[in-house]
Amino acid sequence: MNDVNYDKLMLEFLKKHGGERLLLHSCCAPCSSYCLEEVGKSMKTTVFFYNPNLDCAQEYEKRKCEQIRFLRETGLADFLDCDYSHGDFDQIAKGFEDEREGGARCGRCFRLRLEATARTAKEKGYTCFGTTLTLSPLKNARLINRLGSEIGELLGIAYLPSDFKKRGGYLRSVELSKQYDLYRQNYCGCEYSKTR
Repeated sequence: MNDVNYDKLMLEFLKKHGGERLLLHSCCAPCSSYCLEEVGKSMKTTVFFYNPNLDCAQEYEKRKCEQIRFLRETGLADFLDCDYSHGDFDQIAKGFEDEREGGARCGRCFRLRLEATARTAKEKGYTCFGTTLTLSPLKNARLINRLGSEIGELLGIAYLPSDFKKRGGYLRSVELSKQYDLYRQNYCGCEYSKTR
């Protein structure tokens, strides 16, 4: 089976959709740093902070404040917040609590956040949506891109394919995190990722 080069697809997408409005889901400031640096050259970007998977309101607020601070200091994007709604995550995680990290529970979580991003993008007149989740070496970029494409087709809005860790993206995010002294958490965010 041939692997799809999502990084190449992203570059083609950015060229084709240059100047359009992108709603980019972000899990945290460190992950968004390189992604925004990359897409901001081509698109009018707004960060969408929807993360009901975070295990508590304190962690949500800490990551949200860092995201806002990073955007204020860099001017790379606008910011669109959501209320913390852990119940959304609890519903999709029910029955999948014992899944290994990276398993079916994570796929359901990706879908939850991508669907919310796509719906919001469509409602607010964005031309496309995407996510920073593909920056992490621990996340399945193929799965994330498949879900994003399916959701985009279903809702009739363009999905930005990506594999942000390519071309040194993850390492650049580490550099930017140090440069801006960003809070870097040591777990994905949900209570299950702390123990698995």
